[in-house]
Order: sequence, then C-alpha cells, then structure tokens
Amino acid sequence: MRFVPRSLFSRLVLVLIGVLTLAQILSLTVHMHERGELLSQASGMRSAQRIADIVKLLDSMNAEERRRIVQVLSAPPIAIRVGDTALAAIHQDADEVARAALFKAMLRRFLGEEREVQVAVTEGPFLMPREMHGSRGAEWRGMGMNPGPGRRYGPQPGFSFLAQIRLADNSLVTFDSRQPAHTASWPYRLLASLTVLFAAVIVVSLIAVHWATRPLKRLSDAAEGLGRNIDRPPLDETGPDEVVRAARAFNRMQSRLQGYIRDRTRVLAAMSHDLKTPITRLRLRAELLDDPEHRRRFTRDLDEMESMVGATLDFLRGLETGEAVKPIDVMALLESLQADIAETGGEVTIEGCATAPYPGKPQALKRCLSNLLENAIKYGKRAHVIVEDEPAHLRIRIQDEGPGLPPEEVERVFEPFYRAEESRSRETGGTGLGLTIARNVAENHAGTLKLLNRPGAGLEACLTLPR
Repeated sequence: MRFVPRSLFSRLVLVLIGVLTLAQILSLTVHMHERGELLSQASGMRSAQRIADIVKLLDSMNAEERRRIVQVLSAPPIAIRVGDTALAAIHQDADEVARAALFKAMLRRFLGEEREVQVAVTEGPFLMPREMHGSRGAEWRGMGMNPGPGRRYGPQPGFSFLAQIRLADNSLVTFDSRQPAHTASWPYRLLASLTVLFAAVIVVSLIAVHWATRPLKRLSDAAEGLGRNIDRPPLDETGPDEVVRAARAFNRMQSRLQGYIRDRTRVLAAMSHDLKTPITRLRLRAELLDDPEHRRRFTRDLDEMESMVGATLDFLRGLETGEAVKPIDVMALLESLQADIAETGGEVTIEGCATAPYPGKPQALKRCLSNLLENAIKYGKRAHVIVEDEPAHLRIRIQDEGPGLPPEEVERVFEPFYRAEESRSRETGGTGLGLTIARNVAENHAGTLKLLNRPGAGLEACLTLPR
C-alpha cells in the first residue's frame, strides 16, 4: 500500500503506536463511563442520607415548624415540598427505572423498610449553583426554593430524584434532589497519567523495536557488502540464539563462496596462462608455412586466441580484491589515458574537475576507465568525458557519437563474452569482456555503471562512485 512504511522498524513502531493508542482510548472510555456511574451512585448516596436526615427532623416537628424549616432547607440542589399531593405518573426508560430503584433502596436503608417511599427519576437541564457572585433569589422563591444570598445559578445538565415519603403523622413530603452530570467533566489527572504512560511506553517500544531489528539490518548490510567484497570480515556471532544461528549460517555461506570463487579463479587463470605457451609455439610454426594465405589465416586465428586469453586474465584480475585503497588523482588519471589514446589516433576531451582525490584502487579504476574510453573511441570515433564532483559521490560520464544501442541490448552488453556488434568480428567487436570488467570494478568500489542512449545519437557510460 502507498501509505504503509517499507522498513520493518517503521511497521513495528506503527503497529505498536496504533494498538497502544486504541487501548488508551478504550481504557479512557471505560473509565469515564464507570467514573460517571460511581459518581452518580456516590452523589445519590449523599442525597439519600440528607433526605433521610431531613425526614427524621420533620417527624419530630409540628406543621408550623415544618413549614418554617422547609423554607430554610429547600435550596439547590434539593427542593422540599410538604403536602398531600401524590406523585404524578412519569414515563421512564429502563435506565431511569434502575436509578429510581437504586435510590429507593438507599432511602429504605436509612429510613427502614416500614417507611412508605415512592421514587421517580427525570432528566434534563435545571438550575445549579455557579462559581459566581450575584443574586437571583426571586427566581428560586417562585419555585419554593431559597437560593441563599450571594450566589448565582444557571442551567446545568443532569437528572433529578423525585422522592415522596410519608411522615409519622401520615403527611407527605416531596423531595426534588438534583444531580449534575458528572461524566461531562474531564479527569485531568488521569489524562496526565495516561499521557506520561503513553510517552514512556512509546520510548520503550522504540528502543525495543530498534534493538530487535538491529540484527536484521546488520545481516542485510553484510549481504549487500558481500556482493562488493567477498573477503569482507565475517559477522559477529553474538546475540539471541536466532541471530547467532543466522550469523553462523551467513558466515558458512561466505566461506563456501570464497572457496568456490578462489578455486574457479585459480583454474581459469592457470588455463588462460598455460594457453599462452601453445599459442606461441603455434605462432612460430605458422611462420614456417610456405603458403602466405594459410600463414595469414593461422596468424589471425592465433591473434584472436591470444586476445581472448589476455581479456580473460584481465577479467580474472578484476575479480581480485587484494589491491590496496589509495587516494587517486582522478584528473591526472584521465589525462594520462587521454594522452595514451591520442598516440593511437583517438580523440578524448575532458570537461569538469574533481575537487579532491578519490579513495580507490588505482589499477582497477584505471582498467575500468580505459575500457570505457576504448569502447567510446571504437564505436563512436571520439569520447567526451564530463567529471561531476559532489560531496556525496563522484560521477564520470563518457559520451560518444556512435549509433547507440537498442534498448534490449543495454544490459546484455555487460554479460561476459557478449558483443552487440553484428559482425561478431574480433577486430571490431572485441572479446566482450571490457564492459563486464568495468562494471565489476565499479561494484567493487560500491558504485554503479550504467549505459544510456543519448537524445539524437550516441551512447553515454555513467560511472558513479560514492565518496
């Protein structure tokens, strides 16, 4: 997918953060719900206790005393009315019925089971005290409530417990106990704790994921380095059991590859070297032939064989990585190759400049550039070299004026002994190892070599070497 990170580290971090965030949100949601329920129950318990105390106080008074004390006690958030009017039927949903039953049980607990109690629950905004000064007593006196001096009230969301209780003298007293919606407030301390926990878990997760994926990165770096240098140092066989087994298997594979390449190189080098002796003998015998035409044909075939043997030895030497890395004056190297080609009638022009020496293998890099320049002269008559030196890499572009290559041939010409020249002549097409050697040298320097068809005509060989 387009928005999914590509690295294993990023994917694991994304999964951990996503799961942790979802868990925190669900935990906070459950907590807020439970908190609201507990606060509602606690508030109902306090209201029930207060109502029970008021009922016991009213039981000990006569009607005139009750009227006066009710005027004093009837103040938000509880309204009190004494009279014989029963509660009207109120439509309630399942949640309100459950709350009413719980509140009724609390009242019976404080008042006793023999007391007649009726409870209903209503929801909606009502007036509650605000943290402001002022006076709106007239509004409350009209409702039979005394807000008290110096306080101001405003609409607040919540619900009311309507409780009607029969006193000892058979009179009824009605209480309207109003409860605020506690779930609307945010527990800031809990949010701060969850934020600290979230940040701590994220930091620990990043460290743990980095620690867990580091062996994989080390293994991938070693595998990439193996392609450039088969003789690179082996991996450290330390860490968890799985990592140790993977490192040990990688080191065994590297050891087998080293032995295979070493044996193959030795055999091919020995064969190519030993072929020079019979070629020389055949050349001497060809000179003794009386027929000039036969002598010319024999000599031409021997020249081709000798060219193939020499190219093979150069190719095998290009696979060797024993040459030491030294600072190379790239401009001096290019100018020396320019002078060598000029002696054979070729034309090479140089543009740009390398601002600093390049750390590389001198002979290998010289062989790479020499092959590229010779190809440009052979197929494009003249070569134009462009040097681009940047902090991250050194780029050398060699352009010719030849016919270029068909798109399907651009990569195939790097295969050993493959020649795109149609005549297949050794004189015009070479041995087919020049570009193979050049790319091997570039890869041994952790660089790249690409061929590009230029607009119009001509081919460009782009050699990029990292700084």
